[in-house]
Amino acid sequence: MTDDTDGRLDTDGRVDGGACVDGGARPDRDGRLDGSARSDGGARSDGGARSDGGARSDGGARSDGGAGTDRDGRVDGDARTHGDGHAHGDGHADSDSRTDRGGDPRADDARPYGKGRPSGDRGLGGDASPDRHGRRDGDQVEARPLEHFTARSLAGLAAVVAAGIAFGVLLALVRFRFGPLYDLDHGVAASVNGYVAGHEGLLGLIRFVTGIGGPLKVWVVVLAVAVLLIRRRFRLAVFLVVAGLGALALDPTIKLLVGRLRPVVDVPVAHAPGNSFPSGHALGSFVVYGALLLVFLPAVPKRWRPVAITGVATLVLLIGVSRIALGVHFVSDVLAGWLLGAAWLGATLYAFRLWRREDGRRAPKITEGLEPEAAGDLQPAPDERAVLPHPWVETAEVLVGWVLVLGALFGFGMYASYHADGTLLATLDTAVPRWFAEHRNPTLDGWSHWASKAGDTHTILAVSLVFCTLVLARWRQWRPILFLTLVMVGELTLFLASAAAVNRPRPDVPHLDQNLPTSSFPSGHIAATICLWTTIALIVLARTDRWWRWLTVVAAVVMPLIVTTSRFYRGMHHPSDLLGAILLTALWVGLLYVVVKPNAEAAASHADDDLQHQDRGVRRLARHPS
Repeated sequence: MTDDTDGRLDTDGRVDGGACVDGGARPDRDGRLDGSARSDGGARSDGGARSDGGARSDGGARSDGGAGTDRDGRVDGDARTHGDGHAHGDGHADSDSRTDRGGDPRADDARPYGKGRPSGDRGLGGDASPDRHGRRDGDQVEARPLEHFTARSLAGLAAVVAAGIAFGVLLALVRFRFGPLYDLDHGVAASVNGYVAGHEGLLGLIRFVTGIGGPLKVWVVVLAVAVLLIRRRFRLAVFLVVAGLGALALDPTIKLLVGRLRPVVDVPVAHAPGNSFPSGHALGSFVVYGALLLVFLPAVPKRWRPVAITGVATLVLLIGVSRIALGVHFVSDVLAGWLLGAAWLGATLYAFRLWRREDGRRAPKITEGLEPEAAGDLQPAPDERAVLPHPWVETAEVLVGWVLVLGALFGFGMYASYHADGTLLATLDTAVPRWFAEHRNPTLDGWSHWASKAGDTHTILAVSLVFCTLVLARWRQWRPILFLTLVMVGELTLFLASAAAVNRPRPDVPHLDQNLPTSSFPSGHIAATICLWTTIALIVLARTDRWWRWLTVVAAVVMPLIVTTSRFYRGMHHPSDLLGAILLTALWVGLLYVVVKPNAEAAASHADDDLQHQDRGVRRLARHPS
């Protein structure tokens, strides 16, 4: 083997260790490489010891050969690997490509900066090369990440300050009744009210949009926090709670301090209590939906993130405009709500980034979300292979089954309604509603009203959405969600179709509920309640052995009894309507359970757990045969 450039042969005519040495490195009189020499990539130094060029990196890749060796030819222990899987000549880390124990790529966000960190922030490579003694400057290692953090933080802080100043200026203009702003506010309120008041369909849409910015957002935050706690993302849960509580505190406080009255329009189409400045809907929607976007943005694929950001911005804009259209806020109220929301959300975001910095984590770009490394924990069902094995086959089976269940309901409904005279069923249909009507009193009237609400459309929908979200957060499977969705959609359509076909009159007693759009058979309240709580019990029982699983069974029995009693008491249904609801539930839920198999993944998971438990037992027995 020949030597490089100025390299010299030792007394035996070999380069020490069989290695080629590059530029200017010469063996000393003992045949060892000088401490400042670098071995050529992947060759062996003195004694066959492998240089950093042949050392394994964190990800298992070999280096390119630039890590410095000491006087004895050993690799400098501080050499760092590059993100492409190889260590480069400067001995620094790139940041984009390490693998965890399972071989999955992980962002380096979750690893601390500074000493012991395998990789720095993006842009770190090349800044902390070893000096001639092989040492590294720790301050240089953190210089670029600190620069990035400072630049981004200062830009964000400037935006927060700008929003706060703009809000203060607008507040001053409102307080001193600045003429142009006063004319703009009242002119827009009058003209928009004159247009909206004559379009009832548009009013319904506006009320729906404004409802999204109302108390609903509080429940959305509560549900999101529950999901984050289940997924063990406590830091993100704290961020949501702080942002939401701050918005709740700012709105009434500033309204009380300013004391501005709401607009007075010719044709009032909505009513809102309290003062006008700023708009609580605009403030709350900006903070809540903006915070939710920042938290869950890492779970959105990169190509869809602009769509998500645009969607949230559009929603916040529409909520603010809806308050002006309903005549309950001036334009300046809505602008103030947005500015104050931007200032508060920016302040909480800035504090969160400082919190990350204290833990040694990088400050990501705003388009990456709050914690890019949490993407795996925020995805709904990352490990589920397929929701249904043969979706077209299952779809055909469900449609055919729906028609058959409708036929069974129609047959029983026609018999119970028009052909059961003289039977025990007809006697009960007459006697039971009359007995309840004879035992009414004001206290029971009020109780039955709220008990009946447990089976109405809004309650059923709310419980379904909450349960689906929690199931997805806990077990990360779409199939039970699909099962519950099909159950409830099928129940609604079967109820509407059979009620229209049978067209049975309500019981011949005074009705406490008026102007119901459907007929008596079957009971929609009872059918929805039985379907919902039975489905919840079926899903939960197969997925946990905790004691609280039996609470779902209790709910599946108690909730239908409460709703049934209230519907009988209020004179809205016959006993045979209850039988129709039970028939609908048994046939429809049974059909979907067989076709969809909602607990197939749960059964496979339990089988894997059993095998792992047995394997651990065998290994334990092998270690301790006695």
